[in-house]
Amino acid sequence: MQSEGDLRSILSRIDGRGYGAYKDIRGVYRGAEYTLCIDHVQGDPFAAPSRVRVMISPETAGFPAAFFRGASRTIALADYLTRRFADACVGRSGHGKGSGKSGIIAIDAPGQEVLDRTSVIIRDGRVEARFVVGLPAFGRRIAGRVAEDIFFREIPAIVKRSLFFSAHDPEDICLHCDVCEDADALRSQLSGRGLVAFVADGAILPRRSGIDDRRMDDGKVVSFSSPPSMRVTLETPNRGRISGMGIRRGVTLIVGGGYHGKSTLLNAMERGVYNHVPGDGREYVVTDADAVKIRSEDGRRIEGVDISAFIGILPLGRTTTAFRTEDASGSTSQAANIIEAMESGARVLLIDEDTSATNFMIRDHRMQEMVVKEKEPITPFIDKVGQLYREYGISTILVIGGSGDYFDVADTVVCMDEYVPEERTQEARSIADRHRNGRRPEGGLSFGRPGRRYPDGGSISPRKGRREVKIAVRDRSAIEFGVYSIDLSSAEQLVSSSQTRAVGAALWYAVRYMDGEHTVCEVVRAVMDDIAAGGLDSLSPGSPGNMALFRPHELAMAMNRLRTLKVHTGHPSGRGDWR
Repeated sequence: MQSEGDLRSILSRIDGRGYGAYKDIRGVYRGAEYTLCIDHVQGDPFAAPSRVRVMISPETAGFPAAFFRGASRTIALADYLTRRFADACVGRSGHGKGSGKSGIIAIDAPGQEVLDRTSVIIRDGRVEARFVVGLPAFGRRIAGRVAEDIFFREIPAIVKRSLFFSAHDPEDICLHCDVCEDADALRSQLSGRGLVAFVADGAILPRRSGIDDRRMDDGKVVSFSSPPSMRVTLETPNRGRISGMGIRRGVTLIVGGGYHGKSTLLNAMERGVYNHVPGDGREYVVTDADAVKIRSEDGRRIEGVDISAFIGILPLGRTTTAFRTEDASGSTSQAANIIEAMESGARVLLIDEDTSATNFMIRDHRMQEMVVKEKEPITPFIDKVGQLYREYGISTILVIGGSGDYFDVADTVVCMDEYVPEERTQEARSIADRHRNGRRPEGGLSFGRPGRRYPDGGSISPRKGRREVKIAVRDRSAIEFGVYSIDLSSAEQLVSSSQTRAVGAALWYAVRYMDGEHTVCEVVRAVMDDIAAGGLDSLSPGSPGNMALFRPHELAMAMNRLRTLKVHTGHPSGRGDWR
């Protein structure tokens, strides 16, 4: 390990030399208040910035143990410090201090959700922050004095403003940790109370816009208030008792007129698999961690999925027990998305009719008369949603405004009226009794047991030309994986490009478990177990600071959408869970 003085000497020595000489600064340097690690040096001022870490001892960082007691609080504290580090970088972007990315100092800044990230890692009070620095140059000549200013003035100032306990209001840190710990406590109580989601009284659900996920504060927002019949009270370790609407297991419909808040409520529950920052409005909106948003996805590839529960034999005798297509329709894609969600361990399906295939959702009695079942391979979701719950314990929360036929299969009906929820279950049943729909249930009395899929590791490769591995992410919705792009625009519960980046790394990592003996579910579980044991660093060398934890469902989605994926198929045997 070298000293700060050694870094100064190197910067002085290479000042004015060609940019490649910056490689000499790579290493570890001990300072008075922290250790500086320069892990990766960019090869060009226009290339991705260099990767840097600072490590601060527990004594110097000074955070009381109460702030990192347990996983919830530790993740929350790391999130808080990441945000403060990002704030400290604002106003000194570094532009104007040279060519290309010269002078940039940046960290992987979070959004409204609190995720387990690699940007700041806390272990027993030891704080490690990972960020990037654009090593400065004029043209392609090293700007050594500017670099010295960055390493010995600017970075120390940012570290002192963001990573030391003495720089913060303890009440702010406590609130951040308390809110996350309470949200996790709420989520942990759902199963024991027979619930799949909870929306606290007083929650603010509307967002500012489709591109701004912060709470809406225009003076016209209606805060959430539970219907009395659905109100439950849960306990939290910090805030105490919190009341709100509990969504029970089974089939729940969210109905109401257009623009009355149906999709807004569903979207809040969709994001309720994550914790949120204080002031977000959805801090105490929590959903079963294995709730998966389902939609139709025209054009996606499907590889060996048993969609026979929903779609029978196709024209020309094509079977659907191991269905393959390069260009799925809306109905076949939605069927495959449900089976794949079951495969990855989903316990709740979240569905909005606005993003569903109409012919997949419902076939009314008039259409049944026009097109007899023998000529219609699609069994609509209405005839399978109850079976999913009864046979597999998979609940569904469904936004629907166009078909009252779903009243026949609903366990709970919530009606949104000017953003206020009302339970209307009994009224819905009464309407269903008075106005029989005349349709005949289709698809048999059982959901069935979809066949197993065993992914072929040889079909998954991120190699591109001379590059052994090419995995890149530019936004939340896509992964460049070798010569192919994985479209994740329909994976709506990915909330950060940092998650997407980690998913890409995990997909390549997962190949080690694809030996022809492990199902998709088993491969995904093995990867998640490794992450639980070794952290996200186990996926990628070099201590990257720009990854965030994802769920097994999003890893499975990426695998299923890789256009080179090949699977071997089989049907359930007596070997444990079919998944």
